[in-house]
Amino acid sequence: MSARLLAENLFEQAIIYPNTDYRDRLNALIGLDNHKNRMAKILSLLINPEGIELWMNKYHPNAKRISDIVLRRPPLVILEGDVGAGKSELATCIGDAVARQEGIDITLLPLSLSTRGQGHVGEMTKLISTAFDYTVEKAGKLKNSSGKSKGGLILLVDEADALTQSRESNQMHHEDKAGVNAFIRGIDRIANGKLPVAVIMCTNRLNSLDPAIKRRAADILKFGRPNKEQRLFVLREPLTELGFTDDDIKDIVEITGETTEREYGFTFSDLIQRLLPSLVLDAYPNEAVNHKKAKEIVERIIPTPPFQDNTVVLK
Repeated sequence: MSARLLAENLFEQAIIYPNTDYRDRLNALIGLDNHKNRMAKILSLLINPEGIELWMNKYHPNAKRISDIVLRRPPLVILEGDVGAGKSELATCIGDAVARQEGIDITLLPLSLSTRGQGHVGEMTKLISTAFDYTVEKAGKLKNSSGKSKGGLILLVDEADALTQSRESNQMHHEDKAGVNAFIRGIDRIANGKLPVAVIMCTNRLNSLDPAIKRRAADILKFGRPNKEQRLFVLREPLTELGFTDDDIKDIVEITGETTEREYGFTFSDLIQRLLPSLVLDAYPNEAVNHKKAKEIVERIIPTPPFQDNTVVLK
């Protein structure tokens, strides 16, 4: 198998932005506006530094030092938080906002977990190195000496703790440690080459990530379960469309939060992918949604339990 074919097999299906389907999916991530805006800004700076340079020249033309500091941020963003909180969906869709904001095409390269290999000596290191070789080669063709990138790449690493667990663990195999070293070298290659690439890592086990990985993050964004105001924001419009009154909606918002029986509420995905479809499917195809029955349906839904991170942090 050629090196290029091997590299391409290490990625899931690439996504090219702007893309209307992913724009719509991004817009559907309600309740996460702060994360969307921050992610779009961070990735824009990493992928197309000309934008911040133009802004500096316009508003702070003498701020050379701070400009250098901002532009030297590592090309890595970590999204961490509970299951169903929207990390992976935001990471998958945010490239559309960056592409539209910067006026360039962005390609998402989702790294496959097959990058771990089969555990053979040297295999994981080779596969990770090959994936970064491929990314660096593609990014090099997008770099422009004038400053504005001709395009950009986002390397997405979902379930990042499967690839970059802390090397401080006594149980960690030598091969896994070598793989983490290869990943760190890949991040540094992108940073040192000032390439139009951003790396997004998603994890619900931040404590398990290697400290050197976390130190290289330009930002670590935390995702939690929706609070009362966010649940109301998610549920108000679709429930109003079904004829629910404000009082009906408030009742369901309360039911989906913490209760005396459980210490956690619904996740974003619980609300959107389970609760709302359940109300419709219960009534379909012969009757309208019954508002009183809807509360009973919601009470029967068991929200996704929080992820239990039992990682031992060595000091």
